[in-house]
Amino acid sequence: MKEIIATTGAPGAIGPYSQATKAGSLVFVSGQLPIDPATGVMPEDISAQTKQSLTNGKAIVEAAGGTMADVVKTTVFLADMNDFAAMNAVYAAFFPEGACPARSAVQVARLPKDARVEIELIANI
Repeated sequence: MKEIIATTGAPGAIGPYSQATKAGSLVFVSGQLPIDPATGVMPEDISAQTKQSLTNGKAIVEAAGGTMADVVKTTVFLADMNDFAAMNAVYAAFFPEGACPARSAVQVARLPKDARVEIELIANI
């Protein structure tokens, strides 16, 4: 059995998918673009985009009843791997020391809305 997770604390889905799906104790958060849900605006630089993407993901995890400490895996999609260090510096602030989730980070040819980063999360709540 699955449960659809939705919150106004993150941008709504822009296609035929949900913000997240909970199956058992696992919550699969769809890739989060760096769009401010209140304004619909996407910041310009990679640091601000990373912060917004993770803030969106955090809101969804919290809507499912968890915290960022419950995140067990993330995937970071970067438009430019040269942004990795700046992304990583912001990313580290979102996870408790010693409790960082497993992660993959890949460069992709292009992201929706020409974002510089998109981040998906899996949490065990």
